[in-house]
Parts: sequence; C-alpha cells; structure tokens
Amino acid sequence: MQISALLLLALTITELMLLFVVIAFYLRLRKSEALIARMQTKQEEFLVKLRANAQLEQELVDSFERRQNELARLDTQLTERVVALNKLLKQADEYARSPQFLRQVILTGHRQGKSIKELSKATGIGVDEVELIIDQAGT
Repeated sequence: MQISALLLLALTITELMLLFVVIAFYLRLRKSEALIARMQTKQEEFLVKLRANAQLEQELVDSFERRQNELARLDTQLTERVVALNKLLKQADEYARSPQFLRQVILTGHRQGKSIKELSKATGIGVDEVELIIDQAGT
C-alpha cells in the first residue's frame, strides 16, 4: 500500500506541477495577447500617419506641378514681352535717328540757349550740319 500511496503522491505532485506549468503558460499567453494588441494599435497609428504623409506628398507634387506650369506660362509671357519691347526699342531708335526728330531736337535746344557744340554732341551730327539746320529754320 505504501507503493500505491507513493505512486499516488507522485502523480498528484506531477499533476500539480503540470497545473502550475499550464497556469504559467496561460499567463504568458495573456501577456503575449496584450503585446500583440498594443502592436496592432501602433501599426494602425503608423498606417494612418503613412496615409497622411502620402497625402501631403501628393499635395506637394501637385503644388510643384502647378507652380512649374505657372512658371512656364510666365516664361512664355516674358518672352513675348521681350520681343514686343525689342520691336518698340527698334522703332524708338529709328524715330530718334529720323531727320525730322533730330531737326526738332536741334531747334528746341537752340531756343533753350544751348551751344552749337553741345547740340552737335547730343545729336551726333557735325557742327556744320547743326549750323545749317539752325540757319534754315531762321529763314
């Protein structure tokens, strides 16, 4: 009977040890589940942040594209204006070199009391020609 009592005691101790192992395993399993739940929450937050960053990136790309298009449009307008201004400058230069304009500059300058040398230098015309224009206007 002693052997059966010892055997029963050994089985009971083994059952108790197994029970403690099962309880310990259950507690670790609960901790693992809590850890997994926290990781899933963090992962969802991370995904939300990734989506927000992707949206911001797309907005930046769209904004950059709009600005590039605007710059291209402004560059075209600027080129057109440069062409128009060059035409105007050419016309103004032709007008400034026209004999009627130079004659008017000389006569106006002479009335204002400028010397013939000053008028010659300002218009790029020789002194003799300036004197001739003033003499013709006086008659």
